[in-house]
Amino acid sequence: MGRGKLRIYLGAAPGVGKTYAMLAEGHRRVERGTDCVVAFLEHHDRPRTEVMLHGLEVIGRKELTYRGGEFTEMDVDAVLARRPAVALVDELPHTNVPGSRNAKRWQDIEELLAAGIDVISTVNIQHLESLADVVESITGVRQQETVPDEIVRRADQIELVDMSPQALRRRMAHGNIYKADKVDAALSNYFRPGNLTALRELALLWTADRVDEYLKEYRSEHRVSKIWGSRERIVVGLTGGPEGRTLIRRAARLAEKGAGGEVLAVYIARSDGLTSASPKELALQRTLVEDLGGTFHHVIGDDVPSALLEFARGVNATQIVLGVSRRKPWQYVFGPGVSATIARDSGPDLDVHLVTHDAMGRGRGLPVARGARLGKARLLWGWLVGVAGPPVLTFLLSSVLPDLGLANDMLVFLSLTVGAALLGGRWPALASAAVGSMLLNWYFTPPVHTLTISDPKNIVAIVVFVGVAVSVASVVDLAARRTQQAARLRAESEILSFLAGSVLRGETTLDALLERVRETFAMESVALLERASDVDPWTCTGRVGTGAPLDRPEDADVDMPAGDHMALALSGRVLPAEDRRVLAAFAAQAAVVIDRRRLQDEAQQARGLAEGNRIRTALLAAVSHDLRTPLAGIKASVTSLRSEDVDWSPEDQAELLEGIEDGADRLDHLVGNLLDMSRLQTGTVSPLIREIDLDEVVPMALGGVPLESVELDIPENLPMVTVDKGLLERVVANIVENAVKYSPDAEPVLVAASTLGERVEVRVVDRGPGVPDDAKDRIFEPFQRYGDAPRGAGVGLGLAVARGFTESMAGTLWAEDTPGGGLTMVLTLPVSPNP
Repeated sequence: MGRGKLRIYLGAAPGVGKTYAMLAEGHRRVERGTDCVVAFLEHHDRPRTEVMLHGLEVIGRKELTYRGGEFTEMDVDAVLARRPAVALVDELPHTNVPGSRNAKRWQDIEELLAAGIDVISTVNIQHLESLADVVESITGVRQQETVPDEIVRRADQIELVDMSPQALRRRMAHGNIYKADKVDAALSNYFRPGNLTALRELALLWTADRVDEYLKEYRSEHRVSKIWGSRERIVVGLTGGPEGRTLIRRAARLAEKGAGGEVLAVYIARSDGLTSASPKELALQRTLVEDLGGTFHHVIGDDVPSALLEFARGVNATQIVLGVSRRKPWQYVFGPGVSATIARDSGPDLDVHLVTHDAMGRGRGLPVARGARLGKARLLWGWLVGVAGPPVLTFLLSSVLPDLGLANDMLVFLSLTVGAALLGGRWPALASAAVGSMLLNWYFTPPVHTLTISDPKNIVAIVVFVGVAVSVASVVDLAARRTQQAARLRAESEILSFLAGSVLRGETTLDALLERVRETFAMESVALLERASDVDPWTCTGRVGTGAPLDRPEDADVDMPAGDHMALALSGRVLPAEDRRVLAAFAAQAAVVIDRRRLQDEAQQARGLAEGNRIRTALLAAVSHDLRTPLAGIKASVTSLRSEDVDWSPEDQAELLEGIEDGADRLDHLVGNLLDMSRLQTGTVSPLIREIDLDEVVPMALGGVPLESVELDIPENLPMVTVDKGLLERVVANIVENAVKYSPDAEPVLVAASTLGERVEVRVVDRGPGVPDDAKDRIFEPFQRYGDAPRGAGVGLGLAVARGFTESMAGTLWAEDTPGGGLTMVLTLPVSPNP
């Protein structure tokens, strides 16, 4: 049985038509003969949506009871028993009522998919976990129900349900989304044109990123190398020179002209080294491109133009931005340069921009190093000069300058030999010396046109010529090799310096490190494999790139041990031996990242254990005294009542019973706080968020304090808040009881509420002794009591429980000074998005 397919309708805001589109798809499936049912749907009393339910089979809901209320959720067991081909499930991020089969609806959907049932669902862009903070900054409303982005990204099909803000507001005004009494408030708050436009842009950009991921997968699977200009991607070629920042800013402006444009800055480090690169300048350019929203990439390649073009085609770039060469005019005799070569070889599908800058034509700060491991073009030119150059030079000297003299002829031939050494290294220079000596003997040494030399001086001259030519060729070749080694070491040192810096700063994550390995060595994929012992199978700890996953390091093109039971596995090409030194540094860094991550996890666990031990110690102290105190009072009163030696009057009996009741109430309050703190510590608090009025909760929360000790100021026109009614009642009760405890008898505690932007603020003001600034955060920690509070005043959990419950409802709670003396507790709660 295969896994089911997931299709999601993604919308920018409520009312764009996601549920309607889902039902329409259900009707199309039924018409084609597919077994399709409605597993769960919320039509929100929208007539057009209700009509679409006609003709579709609807699975009954499961009824649940929670805190005295009746609720309904999707009946997963019924859907699995019915086993349709397709199930329509509305509201993917919905939080189920406590006591349900799963905490979230997307977990219910995972069960259906695992059973082989195809699912069609809906979600709004504001419910994606990664966008929660962005949506809150736009709308001022914190979304209580979210779904992990990975759940939505894993969907087999995502369809965007789009609508312009003007059309959506018209639909709202016509009453197609909310009832008439809520339309005006919604249009002036959540459904403002600016909000809807921003949310629509978020939805479009998120969907575009998902489409881009699919396109990359398709191009990789089908090995498509031709550029598809589906999105503007601008690659900036950097040399580490001063013009880099100008190029980055120019590329950013080009990207802004196309929606969703992307800037990728690339520094190509040749194996023979680009010695004019400044590490400090490169660091500044990296920071600049990241500040502008782009990415920085470091790649090693022997042929800079080819490496840059290969990178651009690999990321499906549409434009390349390069600076006009810094070469001086006479330097162009050695070749057209990188910019001209890239412009020539880019092809019709890749635009190349050459940008002028202040440093153009002024020469390089340092000469480009020339290595002994030369490219094919330079070797070809070296052999051409070494073998074909002497005959051409012989013809010119014989026909144009026949009377130059043997000494001058030898100097000219020696210059040609030096040129061959500079271009092609030792062997072309030796070939030039051998051919040149033969031609000098035949054409310029008397008697000419014979190999015989009549003058002994000329024999010496020929021998000296050959010796000097060989010596010069050897020296030039040795210098080239040393230069190549120095340049390569410089490129390696930059990489090692980056790794050392990342170790000291603790910045590099495993995925970022593996991605840098892949880019540096131009690999298709890089994976970090690990096993527990020599006989256990390998497992993949982290992986980047494309291609099939690797089961063993031996299956990779390159493997590098990173520890006793850890190895880096690279696929794409075989690395030369000299590259393995840098790869070993990357492998060591990968091991450090893994060790650091595990140490952090262990430290987190240790902190949790230490906190648990502290709480247990405090709990033992509380049990030993604070819980025994009310028990002792209860026991004493019961013992007195049961005593047969004393004849208690009705008034005395009532007083003893009242003491028992007070002790039981205090004991119940202490145990309740301990249980609530335990729930907060274990993360098992699941708020049932509903829209309520404050005046329904605050008066009920004051039952534990005398009426004359509290003064209420709750306006009737406050908007509704989205909270858990039971948790909010407990929060207010704990705050007010704490304030009454420290407030003078003649000064009642003020409980006032007001609207502040998109939140409701509740202030509990007392005139007690107050709290110093350095203790305002500590009073919210468990088992903390300020000052000389009597031991019977509680275990110090009230405010800790209040803050924990508040934060679980997306609210905030903090303390500030009361003007004139005292302490004010400020509680903020989110306003309902649908007033």
